Amino acid sequence: MNINLVADRPTFVTHLECSMTGEHYPADQVHGLSRVGRPLLVRYDLPAVARAISRDRLAERPMGLWKYRELLPVRNTADIISLGEGETPLIPLDAIGRSAGARAPIVKDEGRLPTGSFKARGLVMALSMAKALGLRVIAMPTNGNAGAAAAAYAARAGIEAVIFCPADTPEVNVREIAAQGARVWRVDGLIDDCGKIVGEGARHRGWFDLSTLKEPYRIEGKKTMGLELAEQLGWRLPDAIFYPTGGGTGLIGMWKAFAELEAIGLIGAERPRMIAVQAEGCAPIVRAFERGERHAERWQDAHTYAAGIRVPAAVGDFLILDAVRDSGGYAVAVSDAEIERAVTDAARGDGLLLCPEGGATLAAWRRALADGHVRPDEQVVLFNCASGLKYPLPDRSGSLKREGPIDWDAL
Repeated sequence: MNINLVADRPTFVTHLECSMTGEHYPADQVHGLSRVGRPLLVRYDLPAVARAISRDRLAERPMGLWKYRELLPVRNTADIISLGEGETPLIPLDAIGRSAGARAPIVKDEGRLPTGSFKARGLVMALSMAKALGLRVIAMPTNGNAGAAAAAYAARAGIEAVIFCPADTPEVNVREIAAQGARVWRVDGLIDDCGKIVGEGARHRGWFDLSTLKEPYRIEGKKTMGLELAEQLGWRLPDAIFYPTGGGTGLIGMWKAFAELEAIGLIGAERPRMIAVQAEGCAPIVRAFERGERHAERWQDAHTYAAGIRVPAAVGDFLILDAVRDSGGYAVAVSDAEIERAVTDAARGDGLLLCPEGGATLAAWRRALADGHVRPDEQVVLFNCASGLKYPLPDRSGSLKREGPIDWDAL
């Protein structure tokens, strides 16, 4: 039995805070967005956390996101739901690095988590808190993997789930969601069109809206990527992080994690440059970054085969842009052709099957090397957000007749 899941540990949540105005909201109550329609952030008594944990104490615990419970919002051990969330590995792309004449980029492979994607981090926290707060029905829009994670953890928690996805969502995701007991509906639109239906349903049917950043706790789950990465690298952060950015919860969460780690004395003031990676067919954050704007206009006619980053508008746009700018990073869009080439090269050269969104980070790193945004000697982490096995792959096989002559030279 994983001690992180069964041991009672002190909790340090003090309140929730509007990310735009700083207004405080009471903890341990059901909340969506703040009064001004912006995400709420969970705040902790960080001096008390610093007295409760240390590098040595953390090192004694089994790996997995629940080892960081003092920096997580679930107060009662009985409310934790889990499907075995473990540490995700750091895998250097040695062949890719050699071919580029650079230090091998490191992939944090989030595809090893339950349901095959990093969405498990956010949704296990959101559904654990939904259980703690007594919610019975949740609804959300998804491009695929978030819905699959929500369905799995909702089933685990005994909570009903209603999921809406664009009609061209990968078939494996749609069937995975349904297999885990959620009611899933295909919508002839994009993810924000699905989100509008969720919002209307919340008003008409009383569903709790679990959309990205419209509740406070997915950020807390996603921030464990930053907590875990810091510990894996010996409490020294990399020079740069390339992150596939749709709704941006993970980028926002990691930036929050680094601030909390510094406040409790586990790291110093150094920060990685945060690079938000989008696709050329859907790049609202990139456009806003290049224009010097704090908010991103909705992207019209969004299209890319990297479905996870096909998000035309993000409610946390200003938080993404703040983190990127405060870190000295930037936002970049890559083409679908570059993404496909990166996925192929990583698989054939290093044996790691990236998802398209993960391929986007590799494509962005290659461009950063060429543009001088990253030096060849810098330590860079790329986030692969899901298993490449969840996406359609091209058929490059040949065929043979078992009883016919075989052209051995052709083989």
